[in-house]
Amino acid sequence: MGAESGSVLVTGGSGFVGSHLVRRLLERGYEVHATVRTLANAAKVRPLRQMEAEFPGRLTLFEADLLDEGSFDEAMAGCRVVFHVASPFFMPEKIKDGQKDMVDPALTGTRNVLAGIERTPTVERLVFTSTVGAVFGDYSDVRDMDGQVLSEKYFNTSSTVENNPYHYAKTVAERAAWDAEAAQDRWRMVSVNPGLILGPSLAPASESGSLFLLEELFKGYFFYGAPDFSFTTVDVRDVADAHIAAAEKPDAKGRYILAAPTMTSFHEMSRIIRSRHPRGLRIPRTALPHWPVRVLGPAFGLTQDYIRKHLGIRFKVDNSRSVNELGLVYRPVEETVLDHYEAWLAQQGKR
Repeated sequence: MGAESGSVLVTGGSGFVGSHLVRRLLERGYEVHATVRTLANAAKVRPLRQMEAEFPGRLTLFEADLLDEGSFDEAMAGCRVVFHVASPFFMPEKIKDGQKDMVDPALTGTRNVLAGIERTPTVERLVFTSTVGAVFGDYSDVRDMDGQVLSEKYFNTSSTVENNPYHYAKTVAERAAWDAEAAQDRWRMVSVNPGLILGPSLAPASESGSLFLLEELFKGYFFYGAPDFSFTTVDVRDVADAHIAAAEKPDAKGRYILAAPTMTSFHEMSRIIRSRHPRGLRIPRTALPHWPVRVLGPAFGLTQDYIRKHLGIRFKVDNSRSVNELGLVYRPVEETVLDHYEAWLAQQGKR
């Protein structure tokens, strides 16, 4: 399924992942439809407007709201592939109402996109942006997996609306999409399940939780030492490429974890940044022992339950399906972290 195969739709085109995906598709010769919540937000849609000028006649922008039924129909008309990227991602401390802030937009939005696909006979493939959070809830869950290695064959069963609403929302949304695919035989779905997505942002300001998390590190929240939390990480540009491979490769099927085989800690990210920016005064130089995190964590919104299930826990990631079937070549984490930090610095300078 190449660029000559008609238009494609990217939902959430102005977001961190969506904007990179739109650019990659345009560079590969696709005609792209992209939805945004509102075209009135000039700052948020500016990168897309610039792409419109750079690729004349190949990018069309539409307004669509995840919670409005039929909202995606116009944007979807004539498209062969739908990339459903739009879904809110906030860190736990930013979530006031798990059901309203997370679950409703993720699940209702997915159902509205699926209903649009049912009404659009040209659609042949849905590439669904999920997360590793639909594979596991807490890090401690991975200890019960084969060899204590994270792999696609598991679904998150431990998260709830109250405990980790983001992971829960993405899990129920992905399951709803798989159920819809199983109920018909016209279109096929592929799911990509990235870890913490890092790298340079094309958008001026993103609400993405992955950017917020790193901003806390850059701004000096962990100046006295980096807590021993590690993350499954992947570059946003690799995520965009994986979406396209999932659409183009006829044999792509099922779920694909997108993450480096080893996790990266806050301390390792700090070390990478200091290797090029030794004067980054706010970047922690040392790793923090576990005991102050246990004592002070609750003051920073971390429950003892969360600390117990995440602090100091690391596991290996089986990303072999994404490498062998999608042909993904992962960027080194050093490149991703440095590009992420330098893009952040540039944006700070513009404020």
